Amino acid sequence: MASTIEQELLKAVSKRRNFAIISHPDAGKTTLTEKLLLYGGAIHEAGAVKARGEQRKVTSDWMEMEKQRGISITSTVLQFAYDNYQINLLDTPGHQDFSEDTYRTLAAADNAVMLIDAAKGLEPQTRKLFEVCKLRSLPIFTFVNKMDRPGREPLELLDEIEQELGLKTFAVNYPVGMGDYFKGVYSRRKKAYHLFDRVAHGKGEVPEMVISDGDSSIENYLDGDLYEQTLEELELLEEVASDFDLEAIHAGKMTPVFFGSAMTNFGVRLFLDAFLEYALPPTPRNSSLGELEPTYPDFSGFVFKLQANMDARHRDRVAFVRVCTGKFEKDMSVNHARTGKTIRLSRPQKLFAQGRESIEEAYPGDVIGLNNPGMFAIGDTIYLGKKIEYDKIPSFSPELFAYLKNPNPSKFKQFQKGVQELQEEGAVQIMYSKDDFIRDPILAAVGQLQFEVVQHRLLNEYNVDSRLEPMPYGAARWVVDGWEALEKVGRLFNTMVVKDALDRPVLLFKNDWNINQVAADHPDLRLSAIAL
Repeated sequence: MASTIEQELLKAVSKRRNFAIISHPDAGKTTLTEKLLLYGGAIHEAGAVKARGEQRKVTSDWMEMEKQRGISITSTVLQFAYDNYQINLLDTPGHQDFSEDTYRTLAAADNAVMLIDAAKGLEPQTRKLFEVCKLRSLPIFTFVNKMDRPGREPLELLDEIEQELGLKTFAVNYPVGMGDYFKGVYSRRKKAYHLFDRVAHGKGEVPEMVISDGDSSIENYLDGDLYEQTLEELELLEEVASDFDLEAIHAGKMTPVFFGSAMTNFGVRLFLDAFLEYALPPTPRNSSLGELEPTYPDFSGFVFKLQANMDARHRDRVAFVRVCTGKFEKDMSVNHARTGKTIRLSRPQKLFAQGRESIEEAYPGDVIGLNNPGMFAIGDTIYLGKKIEYDKIPSFSPELFAYLKNPNPSKFKQFQKGVQELQEEGAVQIMYSKDDFIRDPILAAVGQLQFEVVQHRLLNEYNVDSRLEPMPYGAARWVVDGWEALEKVGRLFNTMVVKDALDRPVLLFKNDWNINQVAADHPDLRLSAIAL
């Protein structure tokens, strides 16, 4: 018979759902996030991404630069209760320049929601992020957005997902019309039409009329041609589509597909209700002790994100910890796997974008915020009982490099502090020359926007000016066997040797041709595009 703690954990885990939203920029990810919060009862009025006049700012975009540009540039954790479930929603940046932040966030997720623009279908960033989800075998739920605008045919979009991503699809609901003629959706799950009031502008929940299959009154609300077209397409879908398979969904081999419009709220509640029924609860995690079930009695978790200055008044630093096993309790003392130190966790917080409130306990699947006075790094494991270390979170090869210069020597300390804290946070990778007399840090980024964010935050959060001096390199490779292996090969042409934040040797190359040339000339020199 299960012990009391096991029963408590089983009950808590069964009521938790944790997911990340992935998409290409401008597919409507932040808008969908807001509407999920609205229907989940976490907010009472949804904001718009590009705030105008008195319109509310969106909840998930809290950083000043996000508000100015109307884009998401940092991942956010939003926790709320809905229909007796505890939901941990991990909102990720859509912009490709911040893909590393998204990779880290996906490491903490049990499910992924893939958002697609109905007019554009699959886009490059969506495909990239799908590959990361596939590597982790995450269940993927697809929401086809912007059905209230002209777009591609629903059956064509389903076929594209199957052909390009190799995923079977199951349309849980199907659109009734599109663009100006979008009237709602047919729920294959509930065998009913859900028709929406187009008068609503999406700030609040929309009125909804539900008409069961076979009810002739449907013809009073739908144009005859639109009704016939919908019936024909549903019939075709039944003939050619795969059968619903929950095991395949949980294995990441089938994606349930939902159609709707986040802007006008069409189909958002239907999606949320079905997601909670189909999604995986918190899953086992791979560790140095093997695969650990969430019900493993001792507490453990790992840091997947660090964020500086969430509260500018207090210059705080917060570590985002995914709880993996056992029960977390306020004031507990835990072991820090990397340093071997014991840490008392005295001020744990529930996270809701920039807002936070103190918590007493948390369970597997939850994300908690811990004050971080410089002790945590991304990928760190904390635990009770037998020593545990979870798989490391990788760093990926940057593509842009620049020296970061401090034009004002009198602000040396503020400059150093800002660089160190943004480096710990993972806002950008920071490397250094192997020659100690060159002191300027090297920013190593996936995209140009990361540089702009670093400079903006240094100025606004640390009151430090900076300037960039671009470097002529386009790729980085870590030397797998360390400095000794590098010394054996002697001088390398068309490369620069630098060190990363952990003092590991890194080679900077101008292009792929240079990488291939070095690999051919020195076959024993092992290089990696990923650092663990």
